[in-house]
Amino acid sequence: MHCGSVDLNMNLVILYPSDFIDPVHVRLNDRRFKHLVSVNKVKENDRITCGLLNGRTGTGLIKKISLDFIKMEICLEHDPPDSLPLTLVLALPRPKMLKRIIESVTALGVKNIYLINSWRVEKSFWQSPLLDHDQLEKHMILGLEQAKDTVLPKIFQKRFFTRFVKQELPLIAKNSQCITAHPKASSICPSGVNKEITLVIGPEGGFIDIEIDTLNQYGFPSYHIGSRILRVETAVTYLISRLYS
Repeated sequence: MHCGSVDLNMNLVILYPSDFIDPVHVRLNDRRFKHLVSVNKVKENDRITCGLLNGRTGTGLIKKISLDFIKMEICLEHDPPDSLPLTLVLALPRPKMLKRIIESVTALGVKNIYLINSWRVEKSFWQSPLLDHDQLEKHMILGLEQAKDTVLPKIFQKRFFTRFVKQELPLIAKNSQCITAHPKASSICPSGVNKEITLVIGPEGGFIDIEIDTLNQYGFPSYHIGSRILRVETAVTYLISRLYS
């Protein structure tokens, strides 16, 4: 069955298995319902872009709109967009910044994210409710909706810097190009690499010298991105754009 064209210009609506009331129909009565009615102004017989979480994408034909739910007929016939061949290792930033970074890198197609500790990461950051799985997933979902993707990234939390770099990171980065972003490095970051990369980015103020030495020792040379010092959230998106031109 061919789904037909999409009549409305909107971002993808993530669907969950629990939304299905039969094999081809869903009923939405939560944030998605409110957004579709109040923001997108959908009407019955409109088609919208949909995707099953961690599954295929397609369209939903709106069959009924009531005061408290939408019913749609779903046709999912396309694979989600390709993921970015990049593993991001990020010193845990302050929670407000982390929200924006998670949404941005999810939208860019990053599927493996490691949040790590470093000397300049404030201990209080690790106590943030944002690090709860449900809170992280909420911001990943926003990134997926933005980019019309369905595949959730995997986020790992590593609180012991030296152990992680020495014991886990070399295995994680196997067969990839390894890069540490560091403003005091002597070499400029490569551009247009377009292959498997493991990218390590430090906290505000950067990694301290002993951390850089450890990363270099275990196969992660340091590179700068020019004379401008950027906020972490800006540096993350800039570096990804530079590496995958």
